[in-house]
Parts: sequence; structure tokens; C-alpha cells
Amino acid sequence: MSRFLLFLHAIVEDITNNKRDMQTQSIGYMNIPVPAGIDLKEEINKLRKEKNAVILAHYYQTAEIQDIADFVGDSLALAQWAAKTTADILVLCGVHFMGETAKILCPNKKVLVPDLNAGCSLADSCPAVEFETFVKEHPGHTVISYVNTSAAVKALTDIVVTSTNARQIVESLPADEKIIFGPDRNLGSYINSITGRNMLLWNGACHVHEQFSLEKILELKKQHPGAEVICHPECKKYIVEISDYVGSTAGLLKHVIKSSGKQFIVATESGVLHEMRKACPDKEFIPAPPNDSTCACNECNFMRLNTMEKLYNTLKYELPEIFVDESVQKKAIRPIQRMLDISAQLGL
Repeated sequence: MSRFLLFLHAIVEDITNNKRDMQTQSIGYMNIPVPAGIDLKEEINKLRKEKNAVILAHYYQTAEIQDIADFVGDSLALAQWAAKTTADILVLCGVHFMGETAKILCPNKKVLVPDLNAGCSLADSCPAVEFETFVKEHPGHTVISYVNTSAAVKALTDIVVTSTNARQIVESLPADEKIIFGPDRNLGSYINSITGRNMLLWNGACHVHEQFSLEKILELKKQHPGAEVICHPECKKYIVEISDYVGSTAGLLKHVIKSSGKQFIVATESGVLHEMRKACPDKEFIPAPPNDSTCACNECNFMRLNTMEKLYNTLKYELPEIFVDESVQKKAIRPIQRMLDISAQLGL
């Protein structure tokens, strides 16, 4: 082939790749069929070794994604892991804000997600422009934002928290400190109730944790009188009040491991039941039902957008990629790093 033809071939290939990249970023995932008959686990393992990539998965992912991940954890643990990894590529199997958090912590690394459409109803309930106005209307307040927020909201924040460390971080501040807490009103209300604080709360919520049915949980409790009811603090107050234990996703997992109980009614996203059953095969875990009578458990539809096929394509083509504006990243890294530093001091 002549040099001219080679040159033309290179141009055509470059144009094709650019179109593919643009299409992927616009539709949110690599819309390319996976070759028939391949062993997805084997190919994913091969690709991550070749590319020095790590797969980080949230507890709310499907069982097969959790099982193939290098690390599985809650939002705090994923952030801590991202901050210390030496990998060149991070594949975040969770939702969009988790990918952004990883990119903020690792601006020089390539951060990929299987599907950009994996959003978060809680993060969406707190648009940055509206939150900025809210903050300006209440000067003199320390702004604490839950990690379930966009990078732009984190850039408006003094300290980021997760459900694992929110109480301890709030209690580390002076008792008379004026605090804005966003975006989850249920978590904020719970923290107020156990700390005696009076934080000003943004009116946001998680669509999964809002949907648990009090009546159905009480009916399950009648059927299983020896079962403990455990819930995430993003649940509504009346679910928290009937629960035997309230904790973060990681906290719930630690509790069932330590507890002498043998049955648990679990009011959080049902993906964590996979890890619970692996850790405690002799115990029974019953997903708390939502108000929707057509489903017996609560699954986050955003979390379920990630699949093994998309994970394979993400590693193969290194798309879709997470980008965070440099000016936003420089502002957002400070409250995240402050969270990590306080958590380290508190042994969390």
C-alpha cells in the first residue's frame, strides 16, 4: 500500500473513531454488540490486566458485577480507594456522581463508567444553580453536602459527607455552628435527631429509599417476628422509627455480620443483599418491599443500567469517559479531601 493510501486510511480511521466517540458520549454507552460466544469474565479480566485498570463497584450493582470487581464498597470506600490506587484507568460501576468523584480525586487518570445514563435521583434533586442561590440566601453557614451530588454542587461545598461519616463529621464541628445540609432531607433530619443540631436542610430525596412501605414492612415483621428491621438513614422518618438498626450501606453490612440475629428485613437498595448473603450464608435476608405492589424489592433503575456487556465494551474501547471542568475540579477537591482527612482522623 502506498504512503498516500496509508495516509488516507489513517484519516478515515480517525474520523470513524471520532464519530464513535461522539456517539458514545451522546447516547451514554458503547452501543456495539459483544462478540457471540465470548467468556465475558475472562475477557474483562484480560482487558483490565492489559490496561492496568481497576474496577470499582458499589454495593448496589448486580451480583455479577460485584463479583468481578477489584473492590466493592459504599461511596466513602470507593472514594478512599480511588484516591490511593496506582492504576492508570478506573472503571466506576455505580452512578454518574461516583465517576465524577473519582475524576475529581484523580484528575490525571482516565475514569470510565459503563453507562453515563446511570444518574441519581438524589443528585438530580439538587441543581447547582438553585443550590448556589439557596446558599447565598443563608450567609454565615457551613455547607455540608452529601456525596450524592454533582461536581458543581461539591464545588459550592465546605465539607462532603457520606452516610458512613455524616454524624461524626457534623459532631466534629462546634455545637453552635450554623450548617446547611443537602441534598437529602431524610438523612439530614436523621442527623439532626441524633446530634441535637438544627441544620438547615435542602429538600431532596432518593427515589429508592423514599418508596419503602411501612404497612408491608410491619406485615413482614408479623410473619417473621424474630427478624431485625434494618434501614438506611435515607429512608423516611417512619421507617427509621420502626427499625432496630439504622446505618449506612457499609454499616448495615457490618451490623448483620456482628449480630446474633438470623433474620433481617433490609430497607435499602437490594443489591447489598448479595454481599450480605456471601458474608453470612447461614442468615436470611428479606428485602423490604416498596409501595409499588408489582415488585417485592427495591432496585435502583439507574444502578441496573450497568451490565457485564457494557463493562466489557467500556474496557475495550475506553469509553464513555468522565470529564470534570478543571475550575470545578479544583474547587470540588477541597471538600472531598476534607472529608477524607476527617474520616482518617476518626478511623472511619
